[in-house]
Amino acid sequence: MKRSTTGALGALLLSASLAVTACGADAEAGDSEMVKIGITQIVEHDALTSAKEGFKRALAENGYTEGENITYDEQNAAGEQATATSIASKFASDDLDLVLAIATPTAQAAAQAITDIPILITAVTEPEEAGLVDSWDAPGANLTGTSDLNPVADQLALIKELAPDAKTVGIVYSSGEVNSEVQIELAQEAAKDLGLELKLAAVSNTAEVQQAAESLDVDAFYIPTDNNVVAALDSVVQIAETKQIPLVTGDAGAVEAGGVATWGIDYEALGYQTGLMAIKILEEDADPATMPIETLDEVQLVVNKTAAANMGIEIPASMLEKADKVIE
Repeated sequence: MKRSTTGALGALLLSASLAVTACGADAEAGDSEMVKIGITQIVEHDALTSAKEGFKRALAENGYTEGENITYDEQNAAGEQATATSIASKFASDDLDLVLAIATPTAQAAAQAITDIPILITAVTEPEEAGLVDSWDAPGANLTGTSDLNPVADQLALIKELAPDAKTVGIVYSSGEVNSEVQIELAQEAAKDLGLELKLAAVSNTAEVQQAAESLDVDAFYIPTDNNVVAALDSVVQIAETKQIPLVTGDAGAVEAGGVATWGIDYEALGYQTGLMAIKILEEDADPATMPIETLDEVQLVVNKTAAANMGIEIPASMLEKADKVIE
């Protein structure tokens, strides 16, 4: 059951036209010189990689063939902010037409180092809070893109469906990531209405995730779209299985990797949408300063029956009936 996020996120969600014709792109791409794009990603995990692949697919489907009229310099910071800064500095001095920054830490590094090359961001939860834009509607500089802001309240409510007697929920998050702090605030507000108590464990890197999760004596886990934590999701899954408690996640990729359920966005679709924005910049000289931050307006309910069984949880029939995707 696809759910529109327009009502839930209100003013944060901004509509955008996705109308880019393939024939026009073919003509433009065919007549242009080689386009050079730098891609910087904070860490390797499914959601971020899907966003990157969606971005490249949008360009490929609109006439940009890798090696013929477009090249990509793809860099991964492996979770290290210093590396993300180094990548951004390199891109600033390279002869690039555009930079794609995937996730908040790399977006912040790119924004600080690159001032004269268009920057597109994706998988960034709250670009204004992260200091990347003046506002969602009018970014104001050389940066725009897409946000992956999820319906945190709806995700947390899944815990009450999966474990009606749950009273406490553990969240492991990165203290240095603005996107995680925003989601924690949203979760705290939602928890009040759901009668849940949140117990938090902050980490500074992926290596600390397992110990942080083990330290939480809770009835369920909720893992937001936190780059460091999702990169170490296996350790949280193992602890949830040992404790026999449900694990609800912030994105569908994390459900496929072992979480029980989420209301989540399609990260490949989000990256694709970002790719269409790139075409507007490359072909129409669109100005990032005046291009609003875009979002996907639908989320999908994804559930994992195998993960639920491993955690001693039975997914309610009502949840299975409305699910968009059921992983057996």
